[in-house]
Amino acid sequence: MAPQPITREGFEKIKAEIKHLEDVVMPEIAEKIAEARAEGDLKENAEYHGQRDEQGRVAAKISQLKSRLKDCEIVDKADMPKGVVTFGSTVTIKDLDMDEEETYEFVGPGEEDYDGPIMKILTTSPIATALMGMKVGEKVSIELPRTTMDVEIIKIVDHGET
Repeated sequence: MAPQPITREGFEKIKAEIKHLEDVVMPEIAEKIAEARAEGDLKENAEYHGQRDEQGRVAAKISQLKSRLKDCEIVDKADMPKGVVTFGSTVTIKDLDMDEEETYEFVGPGEEDYDGPIMKILTTSPIATALMGMKVGEKVSIELPRTTMDVEIIKIVDHGET
């Protein structure tokens, strides 16, 4: 699998989350486990078992985040090609069937945001994958899990432009 692009900021954000989980959350859980263990019989100690479960969930999250970073390559969006859809591009597409426009920014892991005015979606998403390398005016059919969406690229804003 090719490395996923990520900005320095996105990389540092994930590293900070790992550090917080390892240095703050895991020690807090270990302390709660020790307190619950001190209460005696572990067979019927719900607090002990709950904290052990939480410890497993946090350890899995740490492992997932570390794996995500391992598969990433830090990229400066300003170095990306101009005028084509790439990592860091903000792309406006027109759904040709619905006659509606949508705008997306293509980002790396940890940088996605589906609630903002411009949806920030992963470069590995079906929409981003289908549009990579395309130019304004080009049309493409995007295979989505439940449907196919026929779109035209209306606008590409390269990083640093408005």
